[in-house]
Amino acid sequence: MKRQDFRSVHRLRVRWAEVDIQKIVFNAHYLTYADIGMSEYWRALAMPYEATMQALGGDIYLKKASVEYHASARMDDVLDIGMRCTRVGNSSLSFECGIFAGDRLLVTVELIYVFADPVTQTSRPVPQLLRDTILQFEGGADMVTLKVGDWATLGEAASAVRKAVFIEEQGISPDIELDALDSTAVHAVAFNRLGMPVATGRLLQDAPGEARIGRMAVARVLRGQRWGRAILDALVDASRERGDDKVILHAQCSAEGFYRRAAFEVVGAPYEEAGIAHITMQLALAK
Repeated sequence: MKRQDFRSVHRLRVRWAEVDIQKIVFNAHYLTYADIGMSEYWRALAMPYEATMQALGGDIYLKKASVEYHASARMDDVLDIGMRCTRVGNSSLSFECGIFAGDRLLVTVELIYVFADPVTQTSRPVPQLLRDTILQFEGGADMVTLKVGDWATLGEAASAVRKAVFIEEQGISPDIELDALDSTAVHAVAFNRLGMPVATGRLLQDAPGEARIGRMAVARVLRGQRWGRAILDALVDASRERGDDKVILHAQCSAEGFYRRAAFEVVGAPYEEAGIAHITMQLALAK
């Protein structure tokens, strides 16, 4: 087993509370690491667990867990937790977890889950959509579909993500978040395999040759999978295709690094907008 065998890999650092009297990670914590890896697997599928199970009409219960120890982890070690599905049966799902320090395999964990009725906890067949999604993910397929269009086409989906992020999570007033500019903007929305919108953004044109990207939002439980970057890239491409010279955006200061990695540069000093610290950034578009 190698780290490269896993498409879903999550990195964490061993904490002091996880080390025992032998100064190595207490054995039971490796099951916690595997559980973290399982949570990250659902994130990689673009499937928020609770909403997904509600949509599928069931839930997944752990039936069996087995752990094999090869070497020990110590405090402050950086570990990579790899998770992959090895088999989808009629009602069961088998997963394999590899816990690595660099390229060194420390622990392997085998997990068997059963898809079941959440009330009676009696097994049910794994839904075909879930079966297909897992198999396609393990085969390297993209987990989201990106759509670019107008407000009439994508407004309902974009609104769902923006309401959850800006209004419910960040406490921004609906009077500020929703405005008349939506009807004139180009919108991008990423959908998961269940058709749920998971990320969005919009593109405006403030002046000839000058575009503005805004309302960038990714569902809270699905962040860190580059779907925000996919939305950003799609909007930049749309701006370039219509002949704009540059793209500006009002970034929340907490997201400045995200936009810097996409080649945006800071313009001016930070300021407050909707009660949140912002910074203006811009990207010159090559012709």
